[in-house]
Amino acid sequence: MKILITGGAGFQGSHLVESLLERGHEVSILNTFSDEARRNTASLSSSVHRIWGSITDAELVEKSVRGHDVVFHMAARINVDESLVNPLSFLNVNVLGTHHVLEAIRRNGGRLIYASTCEIYGDGHALKEGELLNESAELRPNSPYAASKAAADRLCHSYFRSFGTDVVIVRPFNIFGERQKSGRFGALIPILVSRALRGEPLTVFGTGDATRDYLHVQDIVQGYRLALETPSLKGRAINFASGRNIKIKDIIDFIARELRAPVVHAEARPGEVSRFPADISLARSFGFSPRVDIWEGIGRYIEWSKKQL
Repeated sequence: MKILITGGAGFQGSHLVESLLERGHEVSILNTFSDEARRNTASLSSSVHRIWGSITDAELVEKSVRGHDVVFHMAARINVDESLVNPLSFLNVNVLGTHHVLEAIRRNGGRLIYASTCEIYGDGHALKEGELLNESAELRPNSPYAASKAAADRLCHSYFRSFGTDVVIVRPFNIFGERQKSGRFGALIPILVSRALRGEPLTVFGTGDATRDYLHVQDIVQGYRLALETPSLKGRAINFASGRNIKIKDIIDFIARELRAPVVHAEARPGEVSRFPADISLARSFGFSPRVDIWEGIGRYIEWSKKQL
């Protein structure tokens, strides 16, 4: 198949490109140019058509989508903290950009697999003990980022209902792994590893008992392939996670032990989400089975990070 991946030079996108190439697909990517994007695509085959530009450019999106059987729409602004500083940029990219992709597919045909996020569910405070977040859970986004993704998620669903657009909405939970961004506006595990490699202390905010369901990037790639290969998912949303909740303090302690970093404690941050318990029974019913244990995955990320130094 001819497949376009918006955000194909990003963290998740670049791993998906590699997997699809291995399976014989013809792949193009649409991505804004950056040093990170260049590094992530440096080892890719010259057969990969690279289109440098933004999904906020409707004409470029139209031309890029044309001639492709499937579009994986992964391009987005993704950092919660950054969305508090500049909410408008998140609306422009995540909502308007998604509209451009949907319109291009409506005019040209093809399938859309949209990368949503667990952040659209908000937090787990409203859940009863033992209750999980399934695909029918109420959307309660807590940040401008989450709200922009929830809007795009529902926009995709509306195009299925209104125009019959062939769309699958993938909702990943806390993806981590090689190539994930650290530094300012980076993700938790990369930030912790980066600090530890510099000999800086790792901070536990509050009790550290908040939990997250972390899924290795190789396993979410498995999920994207499942969405690609399962036509009966048309019009549906599907969670992908490990099904295992890990305390933040346990992750910090593991990285601290591996890299001999000190651990310090600080006051809890306001608005901290206490838990994100994922229900992945739908994904499992289609054969999804996470393979990379979180501790193995963090170990891989540590080794990869050392090589980057």
